[in-house]
Amino acid sequence: MAQRPSPRLRGEALETVALNHLCRQGLRPVCRNFQCRLGEIDLIMQDGATLVFVEVRYRRSARYGSPVETVDWRKQRKLIRTAQVYLCMRYGTHSAPCRFDILGIAPGGSAEEYRFDWCRNAFGLPHS
Repeated sequence: MAQRPSPRLRGEALETVALNHLCRQGLRPVCRNFQCRLGEIDLIMQDGATLVFVEVRYRRSARYGSPVETVDWRKQRKLIRTAQVYLCMRYGTHSAPCRFDILGIAPGGSAEEYRFDWCRNAFGLPHS
């Protein structure tokens, strides 16, 4: 009986699937797994002049909602705060156009196929 990969390894593999999918869509990778004390951002990509913070979500079934629906307001707030740290570290007082995307991944027809639900600009930075 084959052992299932650890959740960490499975997560890394799915982030690679997500990264490859986004690259095929024309985005360029900037950073993977940015971490600070406030949280983690799975992927940071460049889409033209826009910096894209991507949350990758996988669900085996839609029984308890789609992958995109699992990013609630708490997770959004955590991602926004983590992105603000990244922006301050990278750009200082300058601003950069950015957006938050959610890339939902679900199993496709075969073991190596996936279905993608890419929600661009899923939520944004609060206005001051």
